Amino acid sequence: MSSRKPPGRRPTLEAVAQLAGVGRGTVSRVVNGAPGVSAKARAAVEAAIAELKYVPNPAARSLVTSRTDSIALVIPESESRLASEPYFSAVIRGVSTELADTDMQLLLILVRNRRERERLTRFVEAHRVDGVLLVSVHRDDTLPEFLEKLRIPTVLAGRRAVGEPLSHVRSDNAGGAAQAVRHLLAQGRTAVATITGPLDMDVGGDRLRGWREAHAERGLAPDESLVAPADFTEEGGRAAMRALLERRPGLDAVFAASDVMAAGALTELRARARRVPEDVAVVGFDNSMVARHTVPPLTSVDQPSEEIGRAITRLLLDEIADLDRPRRHVVLPTTLVRRESA
Repeated sequence: MSSRKPPGRRPTLEAVAQLAGVGRGTVSRVVNGAPGVSAKARAAVEAAIAELKYVPNPAARSLVTSRTDSIALVIPESESRLASEPYFSAVIRGVSTELADTDMQLLLILVRNRRERERLTRFVEAHRVDGVLLVSVHRDDTLPEFLEKLRIPTVLAGRRAVGEPLSHVRSDNAGGAAQAVRHLLAQGRTAVATITGPLDMDVGGDRLRGWREAHAERGLAPDESLVAPADFTEEGGRAAMRALLERRPGLDAVFAASDVMAAGALTELRARARRVPEDVAVVGFDNSMVARHTVPPLTSVDQPSEEIGRAITRLLLDEIADLDRPRRHVVLPTTLVRRESA
């Protein structure tokens, strides 16, 4: 099949991408002089442009090249949460690694209160950044909709709910949680509790769903008295563990929806002279450095937190290069890492 354009028809961006063997966003970045393209891909695109005699649309190019060469990584959490939760540092590391070979500048913005949210609103309204990466989203957060109305390219780490329209990258949270609970049930544990994350976050709801699904697979009706909501903090994990033991003193296992909360649960179990794993088995989620340093070391679901950071960055660079690019939803696999706690 000939790669030449039909007579009388202007070659398209898609035709250049097909001939060069790259994505549409890569062609757009080359045409507009944007960062984030390898030398090999750039050469292939330039050769295809020359062969097809492709001429960019001047109006579209003018729109796209009005750039700041910076992106914002927005985390609506406090400094203490940012410092204590290894997930955030891993995501930040992934973002910065993916940007290392580009000319993009990364701005880290914490939104801790109403005043800081209003400041961020003014900042993006003035188009001071080319795009936004948003981490730790809650179901009722209106910031993603605001960014969408402004046509600011935006990619989420996680999602607000099922059916999230914006591009996002998340772990297989329900599948990872189900794998953890299957592991506990397979050991003969009969009262497997769970400490959830905030249930106004999709990640919290999905990990609770995985707990329920693992029970249902065995024909067991999930006992809701074994569910204790928390907030992804160590203190919250300890308080939830205390509440569970008061309600169900005979429980013999707990799945905590984060390693940090699992560490709090271990502290409470130790304070009550419960042996781990002999009396109560414990599994966390994240497989962070926390899991390797608890006593005993924590069995945990590994999620690729750093790859989440890299993936959201790749998606955002593509959307900055091509504002009309279709949104993408990426789910990354999880695996169970076994240690002494379960």
